[in-house]
Amino acid sequence: MSNSEGNNNNNKVPAQVAKYLKQVRRNTITHEFVEGVPKELLTSQQNDNHSSEASKLLSQGMQQQQAGDLIAAIKSLEKSLEMFRLAGNTQQQQQVLSLLALIAYTSRDYKSVISYSQKCLSIKDTPDLTVRMQVLSHLGNAYRHLNDHNKAIEVLEACLKLTQKLQDKRSQVAALNNLGLVYKASGNFTQAIEYQEQSLKIVQELKDNWGIEQVLKNLGNTWYALDNYPKAIAYYEKCVKIALSLNNPRSASQVLKNLGNACYAIGDYAKAIKYYEKRWQLARDLKDQRSEEQSLGSLGVACEALGDHKKAITYYEARLLLARSLKDHRIEEQALASLKIACYALGDYAKAIQYQQDTSMNT
Repeated sequence: MSNSEGNNNNNKVPAQVAKYLKQVRRNTITHEFVEGVPKELLTSQQNDNHSSEASKLLSQGMQQQQAGDLIAAIKSLEKSLEMFRLAGNTQQQQQVLSLLALIAYTSRDYKSVISYSQKCLSIKDTPDLTVRMQVLSHLGNAYRHLNDHNKAIEVLEACLKLTQKLQDKRSQVAALNNLGLVYKASGNFTQAIEYQEQSLKIVQELKDNWGIEQVLKNLGNTWYALDNYPKAIAYYEKCVKIALSLNNPRSASQVLKNLGNACYAIGDYAKAIKYYEKRWQLARDLKDQRSEEQSLGSLGVACEALGDHKKAITYYEARLLLARSLKDHRIEEQALASLKIACYALGDYAKAIQYQQDTSMNT
């Protein structure tokens, strides 16, 4: 499986991050082996050396995947798959291929997701409907990321039908949410909202706050894309509240950025500043200097919109210092340009000229 993320070290994901990636990847809700592989699959046919060893490798691969060691997991599972093929165990092959598709999805290797998924779906002998549902989810999401929206919709619609047939509410939430993402990506916002609202209704019935947070964020994003900022704000505010209650500051930080931007877009600059400041605080807590720098820039712009140039200068100066500590000349130039304009607006021409000279020295 190819990996466009860099060297092998990038495939060793911290356990707590791996746990989160199992649930969400780029706004997607994924289907999971929540209970692991059924015990009967791991203990079946103990007299068959191939099946026994393959089951051990399958269990090992799952443990490695859950620990975030994706390269090792793939190796174990590929060996397991070959042994199950030799033993003629089709149900176990489906399990392994589904898990390999999930790992490929986690790694953003969408071509491998399609390859593993198609191999799994080509096994017609006693298909496991639960595994088929999981694989259709991975496959549809992979097509979405590759911008093949028609195929993504076709596959995810089939996935949704299976979730309904199996009366699997949690998987219905995922299928509806992910269909909403495809329709949003294809520009059909009305259909996207319809699916996401259905997803939200079910996930709220399940009282699954992790799922509720994700669906609220996606609904906010869809309304934001429609330039309906009041609707977007309503969903984003609920999302941030849940994210913080779940101690998920990174997700809250992402949403606070859009929340501030939406408030700015409707001219509510005071509220925009409130959300930008909250994001800035979270960024400092997380030691996320990029988000901190972005927040400072947004705060400066919002303060200028309110006519508070003095406060804007304070934020821009903090951004300038951060840019210099990061040795980011592009951001440094932006901060200097913002400072020059804000100083002119304040009437502090001497300082404005100084910042202009600093800009000239950097170019």
